[in-house]
Amino acid sequence: MSPARQLSSGPNKAWRAGWIASRPSARPTGVPTGTDTAPQPTPGLTATGARHPFAEPGIATELERRETEIGTGFAQLSETLRALASEQFQDGFADRAVARLRAIGVEADPAWFQADWLHPVDMGAVHARAACRLFATLVESGSERDRYMSDDGEPMNELIRRWGFHAVDITPCADGRLAGLLGAVLRIPLSIVTARKSFAGAMFNVAQNLHEWEEVELTRHRRGIPNSPDAGTRYLKIGVYHYSSRDPGHDGCAAHGSHTDTALTLLHDRLIEFQTAAQAMHGAGAEIALLLIGLDTDTDAIRVHVPDAAGRMDKARYVDAADLYTRTRDMQRDAAKEAVRAEVARATGVDPQDEATEGMRWLCGYLLKNNIAQVDAVLQKYGGPYTVSGHAEKLIVIGDPVDDVQMRNLAFQAQMNSVEEGAADIAVGVRLLRTHTTTAVPVLVLRGFDPDIPGDDRSAAEDAERMREAILAMDTEGPVVVEAALRPGTGGALQFLESRA
Repeated sequence: MSPARQLSSGPNKAWRAGWIASRPSARPTGVPTGTDTAPQPTPGLTATGARHPFAEPGIATELERRETEIGTGFAQLSETLRALASEQFQDGFADRAVARLRAIGVEADPAWFQADWLHPVDMGAVHARAACRLFATLVESGSERDRYMSDDGEPMNELIRRWGFHAVDITPCADGRLAGLLGAVLRIPLSIVTARKSFAGAMFNVAQNLHEWEEVELTRHRRGIPNSPDAGTRYLKIGVYHYSSRDPGHDGCAAHGSHTDTALTLLHDRLIEFQTAAQAMHGAGAEIALLLIGLDTDTDAIRVHVPDAAGRMDKARYVDAADLYTRTRDMQRDAAKEAVRAEVARATGVDPQDEATEGMRWLCGYLLKNNIAQVDAVLQKYGGPYTVSGHAEKLIVIGDPVDDVQMRNLAFQAQMNSVEEGAADIAVGVRLLRTHTTTAVPVLVLRGFDPDIPGDDRSAAEDAERMREAILAMDTEGPVVVEAALRPGTGGALQFLESRA
């Protein structure tokens, strides 16, 4: 790796002109950047009737349509199984059950429905297996990868490099309320995300993340993808913690006991450890940019801990999208953009024209602008925060990540290479689903494989089977049903392994 060096880059002047107001506008009086270490509760947000100038009604409608589609799918699954339960001792039950589930997009195994009066079907277990299969159907039909490919007419793949980044690596908490982080909360195209791995409390493994960074940099050096190593861009690592503005003591991060300050501090320190490791191993700490983001799961509003001119984050310094929403909702779009731009510069501690920091500042402004549109969508739909502030996840997904379907409270996703390393995350997930699930908790083990590597699918299947058996051997809070599936790294349908008890 090349020696550590200070890197800076930013958007070109043509793109910048599209973001800056075409005429001078009054700078806002200032959005508080926080005085305490932990973010304080967000002031009550309510809809005023008129949409925010950053609102994207078309996107909001599409997200709501997709949410309705997913919710309807799981509701139909429950209704179908409830109707089938009384028919299980009738002739032809297995074939009839498979056909009815196929009609709602669930590919079931006839073996699930073999029953006699001494051995009735465990419909709770069937529901858990079917939930995993329905999730697979949603993944295959997902359209999330096609969204947000441009911003104000500029391709995002080009913009992200103009801002000075060749890779974006995001680690959120595994909490299901963050399951729509990319597709709804931040509204960024999946194509610019090099990696998205979730962990309970967002506590990623530094050594593993360092290896993933090394792979990205090796590809740049050997193949020039996504750009050459002398391009002057950096690897961006983003960590996302969460909290509840409505009930911070109970609806915050379960992995940290709903202590926002703990979640914030530990993630901040973990990000620093990652950068320090890159410096210690390769002298490349300056080639990694860090960004810390907080998410209020009651409103989807984010708080961006904007780095200063030296790249340092401060736990008490952030720009709050909820405050910006309130202060800019009566402005024209250009004036609102200028207000965001000015506030990010203020938090950075630089002049808005500072070129050395403009790449990170443009990125932060982009995320805040997108997020304000999401906050507006939530307020327009609910008249205030989400009506369901707690957990309502449908299943747990462990192993490798899958982002093709994005929706709040869809799945508790925790990435791991073995159950031993991720046992604590699994325990958190089961405990959370147990709060609203009376039957078996569905757990999907997903392993990806490279179709270009001979035998990699076989190795992935062995890993998935080993993880499935390990989960079934765990002492969990109530029954779990574990399905295992493979997926090519190039995408496509999930390939389920044979079901087992």
